[in-house]
Amino acid sequence: MADPTGHAEARSLEQRVADELAQPASWAARTLGEAIVARHGDAVAALLFYGSCLRKSTHEGVLDFYLVVDSYRGAGLSRRHSCLAALLPPNVYYLAIETEQGTLRTKYAVISSRGFERRVRPSCLHPYIWARFAQPALLVHVRDAESRERITGAVRQAIVTLVQRLAVFMPAKGRLQRFRLASFWRDALRRTYSAELRGESAETIRSHYDADPDRYDEVAAGALEALEAEGWLTGVRVSGNAVEVEMRPLRRRLARLRWGLTRPLAKGLAVLRLLKTASTFGDWLPYALWKLERHSGVHIEVSERQRRHPLIFGWPVIFRIVARKELR
Repeated sequence: MADPTGHAEARSLEQRVADELAQPASWAARTLGEAIVARHGDAVAALLFYGSCLRKSTHEGVLDFYLVVDSYRGAGLSRRHSCLAALLPPNVYYLAIETEQGTLRTKYAVISSRGFERRVRPSCLHPYIWARFAQPALLVHVRDAESRERITGAVRQAIVTLVQRLAVFMPAKGRLQRFRLASFWRDALRRTYSAELRGESAETIRSHYDADPDRYDEVAAGALEALEAEGWLTGVRVSGNAVEVEMRPLRRRLARLRWGLTRPLAKGLAVLRLLKTASTFGDWLPYALWKLERHSGVHIEVSERQRRHPLIFGWPVIFRIVARKELR
């Protein structure tokens, strides 16, 4: 049960998050991280490593990072790119570097500190950021203790937000909900992936949870206790993987209706981000097609004209990518 003040649970979950973020990164993540930070200078507050390469402990493929900055202009973004980032964060960039062990590749998102913190709160309708950072991440670079504290708090909030927004879909009878955390995570990941242009099979989604079930169970239990302390729900009882909570049925129904608004909004924003990527990512269409083939086995040939001018001549290809939900 939660401490009525909420402080014990908040510290417990926050400490769990802090310990996870502080784990050492691989040599590949550190090497790419140094290059990314050098590219953007003193405005960099933190660099987070996340995604499939972290989960699989591999540097093959493209490593995913989030670069959190004080300001876009201070991080070296052009005026146009800064405006795009402010209107529809984050901007996504690509970087490849040569090492003695081969080529390392990354796509990294750039977002302001304030933007990052706003988009992990439950008031943010779309799950683009809070769903990502409810999953494991590492702090590859952090500028100072204040930046570490802010990032740790934001990642903690991302976990609480995901649990708050999606636990309402677990089986309910009146006020009472009983479910297993494994079922919760698989359902939550399925819903957040389907809210974007991100095609993941049920097997892949299961593998996210199965990669570290103790971690997922522990942070979800901490988030439920924090939500009890906030008064969002009551009667939290966790026994191993089994959970029992109580919530007013009206609150649950409204939360489910709200998610119904989230999905079309998130999909619309994902399409806009896809179009925006054309002006920030560089030679992005071959990358998108590589991702498509890697995830689905479908190979699409493009002409040189389509590759050089994707937003003029590449629409048939873009529509096929969107339809297959394969661009991340």
